[in-house]
Amino acid sequence: MPEISQPAPDFTLPSTDGGDVTLSALQGQPVVLFFYPRDNTPGCTKESIGFSESKSAFEAAGAKVFGISKDSMASHDKFVAKKELTVPLLSDEHGSACEDYGVWKEKSMYGKKFLGIERSTFLIAADGTIARIWPKVKVPGHVDEVLQAVQAL
Repeated sequence: MPEISQPAPDFTLPSTDGGDVTLSALQGQPVVLFFYPRDNTPGCTKESIGFSESKSAFEAAGAKVFGISKDSMASHDKFVAKKELTVPLLSDEHGSACEDYGVWKEKSMYGKKFLGIERSTFLIAADGTIARIWPKVKVPGHVDEVLQAVQAL
């Protein structure tokens, strides 16, 4: 996992907004990346809706927000339409961004071990360095905490 004040790992991923998003092309403004395990699951839905509901507040603070998972673009498009999400979702089907950000981890559920995305959020400062990291995110109150951190930059 990258550390605070280190350069954020660059990537280019397809977006539900159409086209690709390249992180390094967004320098000059803060960027929030929230990594989540899977489309249409309860926690991921709540988190994605929370960021969508606060999109205008993030924009007012000058920040762009993106959700990232390993789901396909087809899955993302259905998720966005079904839940009326307004934040763009990026598809990391090959897992390179998940690996670079250290969120692809061994997890355990009901005694079974498996690999999956650990819900994590990264705040990237305008200069392209990591300003804040939230590992093992608990959804309630998270969006507000991230917004306060963006506003404090």
